[in-house]
Amino acid sequence: MANNSTILDRQSDAPSNLRRDVGLWLRDERKRAGYSQTDLAKKLGLDYYTFISQIENGRGRIPSSRYADWADALNISRREFALRMVKYYDPHTYELITGTDD
Repeated sequence: MANNSTILDRQSDAPSNLRRDVGLWLRDERKRAGYSQTDLAKKLGLDYYTFISQIENGRGRIPSSRYADWADALNISRREFALRMVKYYDPHTYELITGTDD
């Protein structure tokens, strides 16, 4: 059986790994849409493209109040986008909503 510090270490690593994974997905979707980071930042009304870079590198989160804007900018259904974000940003809630952990 794992000791408590090992369990805590894994739990603390999980959010950064999940953010990195969703960041890679977002980067792929941005490229698929034909945008540079600067282009997407402008489309989203952001002052700095560095926010896009931070998100794509797993060092930040998209506020849930902006999911619809990002979905529209990337031409992804809002529902699909929101579910993807919840899956990576809040996997426990995702599992409760969908009844699955994948």
